[in-house]
Amino acid sequence: MTLLEVRDIGKTYGSVIALRDVSTVVNAGEVTCVLGDNGAGKSTLIKILAGVHQHDRGEFLVEGEPVRFASPREALDRGIATVYQDLAVVPLMSVWRNFFLGSEPTTGFGPFRMLDRRKGRETTKKALSDMGIDLRDVEQPVGTLSGGERQCVAIARAVYFGAKVLILDEPTAALGVKQAGVVLKYVAQARDRGLGVVLITHNPHHAYPVADRFLLLKRGASLGHYEKSEIDINELTRQMAGGAELDALEHELRQVEKA
Repeated sequence: MTLLEVRDIGKTYGSVIALRDVSTVVNAGEVTCVLGDNGAGKSTLIKILAGVHQHDRGEFLVEGEPVRFASPREALDRGIATVYQDLAVVPLMSVWRNFFLGSEPTTGFGPFRMLDRRKGRETTKKALSDMGIDLRDVEQPVGTLSGGERQCVAIARAVYFGAKVLILDEPTAALGVKQAGVVLKYVAQARDRGLGVVLITHNPHHAYPVADRFLLLKRGASLGHYEKSEIDINELTRQMAGGAELDALEHELRQVEKA
């Protein structure tokens, strides 16, 4: 089932073309990976999908219905959750309070409503456990967790609150090899639970193991859109590195060596 689709989508800021004629799909239970270096247009695409900005051209469809979100809240109401690189967490606040941030469970009625700490702790622990995340203490400040653990809490939070589409902005960018592997494991778990995942990255070696399709961006334009069966890791890396431009550089360097 196709959850999201963009068709020849474009975005301009004044005279700057940030995105032009980009198309891709996001299916339930699959990972669509968007690859590109800085300035490729990844952030612009995320902001359109997340409701931060509106597209100028093309079509944006959610479950087959054309949409033009006026705010991130509208995107969230349609089941599109975005986890940005900075994670939007409060470091000194506990894991469970960050998990519910803005949607805390309460007990009592009317002016006598109080924060239901017990329910908050138990719900958070179970939601994390369901994703295979085992934290010793959900009362510990989220700032004491590793970068990978924080990413995993953010993923579990989006799943718990009913996301259909999960957009992850460079979730492994600042992580070591082991922590990146942990995050990719939970990306696969979200996919296996039936979510459509959009994974934004500049690292093809992080993308390839979990992705079902790849969208390559460069300077706001699509370099190609491939199913996993159509491209291997070597060709993906080559295209990310510049492809023909890299071949031309290699040829030029050989000519210099001969001279």
